[in-house]
Amino acid sequence: MIIDAGHGGKDPGAHGSYAKEKNVALAIAKKLRTALTEQIPSLNVVMTRTTDNFVELHRRDEIAAENKGNLFISIHCNSSPERVSTEHGVLLLVYGYHRKGEQMEAIRENASVFLEKDYQKKYSGYSSNSAVNAILLSAYQQKFRKQCIHFADLVNHEFKKEDGRHSLGVKEQGVLVLQQSAMPAVLIETGFINNPKDEAYLTSSEGQAEIVQSIIRAIKKYKADIDGQRE
Repeated sequence: MIIDAGHGGKDPGAHGSYAKEKNVALAIAKKLRTALTEQIPSLNVVMTRTTDNFVELHRRDEIAAENKGNLFISIHCNSSPERVSTEHGVLLLVYGYHRKGEQMEAIRENASVFLEKDYQKKYSGYSSNSAVNAILLSAYQQKFRKQCIHFADLVNHEFKKEDGRHSLGVKEQGVLVLQQSAMPAVLIETGFINNPKDEAYLTSSEGQAEIVQSIIRAIKKYKADIDGQRE
């Protein structure tokens, strides 16, 4: 199990009136690791970062592969263009490739690559009409797409039905950190950090604990489903 705290270090991510995405994502990710270790001790839980450091996107996927992960969960906070957002709630992203105008969340999340050295070489295959992307997407869709959507649906259900959170649903977007992970992968936008109510929720110990437990309930159901398919 790989837990990826989005952004970090020189990449703060989105921000609200007082909070930064990188800090909220790390706090939730660390609490998720602790809770998983306690509640599902059979899981080997690995984090892509445990401090406020910048980890390149390709390195996050290398960490996942090196540790033979079988589920990649990337924790983030959403934001909207206006200074104070009227949008609120959760959003689940799985990898998909769409026209640029249809993937604003992906454009924002992928912006981290421009902070990396030699990003032109590392991500040279990433363009709107790249044959490499078409091949990667085809392989990804065949092997992991169904599992990604299934897990994202489970998490979305827990947020909506158990916590009463507003949800923007499950969407497919061209997010690089999901594209390059060689396993089922879901990016969780835990709320809009530039919405005052969401920001207060995301930075509270109660809100973070609720988010963590919703993800864990979904993991337990996903694990039971996968184990059942193997029998």
